[in-house]
Amino acid sequence: MLLTLLLLVACDGDAEEDESLEDQEVLEQEQSPEEEASQDEASDLPEDEEAIEEEEEGEGEEGEKEPDEKTAALSLEEIQERYQDQEPKEWGESVTGVNSRIDTEDRVIALTFDACGGAYDQALIQYLKEQEIPATLFISGEWIDNHPDTLVALGENPNFDIANHGKHHKPLSVQGKSAYGIPGTESIEGVYEEVYGNHLKIKGLTGHRSQFFRSGTAYYDEVAVKIVEDLGEIAVNYNVLGDAGATFTANQIYESMIQAKSGSIMLFHMNHPDSDIAEGVKLGVEALREDGFEFVLLKDYRDQLQ
Repeated sequence: MLLTLLLLVACDGDAEEDESLEDQEVLEQEQSPEEEASQDEASDLPEDEEAIEEEEEGEGEEGEKEPDEKTAALSLEEIQERYQDQEPKEWGESVTGVNSRIDTEDRVIALTFDACGGAYDQALIQYLKEQEIPATLFISGEWIDNHPDTLVALGENPNFDIANHGKHHKPLSVQGKSAYGIPGTESIEGVYEEVYGNHLKIKGLTGHRSQFFRSGTAYYDEVAVKIVEDLGEIAVNYNVLGDAGATFTANQIYESMIQAKSGSIMLFHMNHPDSDIAEGVKLGVEALREDGFEFVLLKDYRDQLQ
């Protein structure tokens, strides 16, 4: 419990008060002229709903095939109709539908790094690049607004996969529940915007869909998780808390990492350059490699997540 509470130190949970100009531009890029002409002015999220048609086409860059979606992305209206009468019964990190490990006997480990706020641990990412270590990077909308060019560069690195950490870095709730005092999304529409709004940000800058979602604080209710799935993403948490909210020393990070088993998903942060994360990850990676482990991307084990 203590380690989980320390996640708050790494992700301060401050919500964005206004959508940035960049955000608006990304949403507008997803619209066609014909769709703009027929836009329903009463819709709260018109750009998001119109962007769905492009999402369903599934075209990648230079013939690259996008991954099959579990379901086609639904519109806000369709999602509201589907879930308006459903009352969530679960709240936490391990609710129904959230994945926390890879089901495999292979000696593989997935490193995941959350970018919650505005800072950037360049030394950490440079080490991963130099060592060609695969990593899934969960990026929040706030971090994107502060580092758009860096996001583009990260997305071009074949060893990195860009995943979705929420537009406003909020716990994901259809009823406004909070986690550790941080207010969550308040409605079905709020969940839609938190997930799909950031999905569009990432796609607009990188040209690729994010396949995985992790909420701010890693808290959800099970109805919100179903909405994530309907928007074409998979909710993924972790089973190894790697840096305890960027509070661990390098040696503590090392000790945490060497407890990993086949299929472990580790959680670290990439927005705390003043922490010991870079040094601790180096120690842990070296030890795990010597022990015969390989590091993999979540997308390469997409069908084995549980």
